[in-house]
Amino acid sequence: MTFELFYWPGLQGRGEFVRLAFEATGTPYVEIVQGDGPGQGMDGLLHTMDDPACMHPPYAPPFLRVGDELIGQTANILAYLGPLLGLVGESPRARRWVNQLQLTLADLVAEVHDAHHPIAGRLYYSNQRAEARKRTAELIDYRLPKFFGYFERVLANNPLTGGWLAEGAMSYADLSLFQVIEGLRYAFPRAMSGFAKAFPRCQAVRDAVAREPLIAAYLTSSRRVPFNTTGIFRHYKALDRASPF
Repeated sequence: MTFELFYWPGLQGRGEFVRLAFEATGTPYVEIVQGDGPGQGMDGLLHTMDDPACMHPPYAPPFLRVGDELIGQTANILAYLGPLLGLVGESPRARRWVNQLQLTLADLVAEVHDAHHPIAGRLYYSNQRAEARKRTAELIDYRLPKFFGYFERVLANNPLTGGWLAEGAMSYADLSLFQVIEGLRYAFPRAMSGFAKAFPRCQAVRDAVAREPLIAAYLTSSRRVPFNTTGIFRHYKALDRASPF
């Protein structure tokens, strides 16, 4: 089985949540846009996404090609990959639960993106600075504590999971929680300075994922695209503020 991942070049973005699932399990995959072979690169992405003959086209990257099937939406891709890669429990209830956690993280990721693009995604940050400051203040002071308070409660209420979010083993939701924390640490270092003390269980998940041998190797490899100011998690000094935690 060949997994072909389509995402914009030079960005972690939402594609990184899928990459982490592959990297954590040592699963080979081909990143179409990052490659330079036939059918790869931006032309390959755009042709595949806009192919008029495709009956089930993805709306936008990331999407995964497996055989003749295109699977779009990050949470949907991970719900498909989870059982194949051993990143979710076997029961339908366990799989629904991890998908629920992933969808909650997707809501948070959307709010982070909208903090620096509060008016429109097609406008530059420089066109909406004042609105971004107001939106980011709400994100940092209210929304981040609310989201992480929820995940902290999930971890506290499930002591038999071994410190993970579900069923005693690392799931794709744990990998995604790690990525969100890492992204926020890059984007808002002042705001996140009190995170570990305020949310020790979430921090423990982040640290446990970082210690996974395959993840540790990936994080220091050239395959890990650095955070930058064109992705979801962007560091603008004017938007960072004192820790609310």
